[in-house]
Amino acid sequence: MGSLRIMMAPKFQLLALLAFAVAMLFLENQIHQLEESRGKLERAIARLELRDIEERRTQEGVRESREDVENDVVVIYNRVPKTASTSFTNLAYDLCSRNHYHVLHINTSKNNPVMSLQDQVRFVKNVTMWKEMKPALYHGHVSFLDFSRFGMMKKPIYINIVRDPIERLVSYYYFLRFGDDYRPGLKRRKQGDKKTFDECVAAGGSDCAPEKLWLQIPFFCGHYSECWNIGSRWALEQAKYNLINEYLLVGVTEELEDFVMMLEAALPRFFRGATELYRTGKKSHLRKTSEKKPPTKESIARLQQSAIWKLENEFYEFVLEQFQFVRAHGVREKDGELYLLPQNFFYEKIYPKTT
Repeated sequence: MGSLRIMMAPKFQLLALLAFAVAMLFLENQIHQLEESRGKLERAIARLELRDIEERRTQEGVRESREDVENDVVVIYNRVPKTASTSFTNLAYDLCSRNHYHVLHINTSKNNPVMSLQDQVRFVKNVTMWKEMKPALYHGHVSFLDFSRFGMMKKPIYINIVRDPIERLVSYYYFLRFGDDYRPGLKRRKQGDKKTFDECVAAGGSDCAPEKLWLQIPFFCGHYSECWNIGSRWALEQAKYNLINEYLLVGVTEELEDFVMMLEAALPRFFRGATELYRTGKKSHLRKTSEKKPPTKESIARLQQSAIWKLENEFYEFVLEQFQFVRAHGVREKDGELYLLPQNFFYEKIYPKTT
C-alpha cells in the first residue's frame, strides 16, 4: 500500500500541473478577451468624444459662419444734398454704438460727386477689403458706383432719399445763404445775399436756374459722362434702371418716417430702434434750413416749364411710385399709426424627412 501511494503521487502531481496549466490558459484567454473588450470600449469612447468635438466645432462653425455673413455687410448711402440727408445720417450715428457697426463719411474734395478712375478703384478696394470696419455704413455726396465693374463679386447695399425737385432747390438756395439750425454759426458761401428765391427767379439768376435742378438723376445714374449731360433722357433711364436693380430701398423726404420704418424692417442689423428714436427721441437728428420762404405759384410755374424739371420730376414720381408700392406691401395704418406687417410666408412639404 505504501508503495502504491508513492506511485500515485507523481500522477496527482501531473494532473495538478495540467489543471494549473489549463487554468492559466483560461485566465490568460479571459484577460486577453477583457483587454480586447477594453480596447473596443476605449475606441468607442474615443469615437464618441471625437464626434462630440466635431459636432461642437460644426455648431461653432455654423454660428461663426452666420456671424461672418451678418457682419460682412456694407451699406452705402450716396446722399443727395438737401433731401434730409443729414437728419437721416444722424440717426445712423445715434444707433451705431448700440447696434455695433461703423459709420464712415466719404469726404470728397469740394464735395465733387464724381470720383477719378483711380479713386474709384481705391474706394471699391477700401470698402470691400477693410474688414475691421465691417459691418459699415458709408455716406457721402457721391454718385452711384457699380462695384461689379471692378471685378467685385459681393456688392454693397445701396440706399438713398430723394425730394421734390423744386423743394430741394429752394432748400439749397436758402441753405447757401442762411445755413441751418444744425451749425448756425458756420459762414455760408452766399451769406449776405438777401435776395429771395422768387426774386432770383424773376431776375433769371443762376442760383435758381432750371439747370440747378439737375442733380438727383445724375446721382443715381453714376459715373458716366452722359449722366452729367443736363437734360439727358438716357441719364434718366439709366437712373431708373439703377434704382430698380441696384438699390435696396429709396425713400422720399416727404415720407421720411415711413422710409425709416421700412429700413428697420429690412436691415435690423443697422436700424434696429430707428423708428422709435425718430418718433420719440430728442429730435437731435432733425435739421431745418433757416429763413426759408416758400416760392410763389408763379415761380413754381416758371420752373415747371423747363424740360429739365420735367425729367427730374419724372424721376421723382418714379421713385415715389416705387417706394409707395414697397410700403403698401409691408406697412399698414391703424388709428393713425403705422405698423409693419408680420411674416406672411412659411415652409411646408419639406423632403426628405429627417429622423
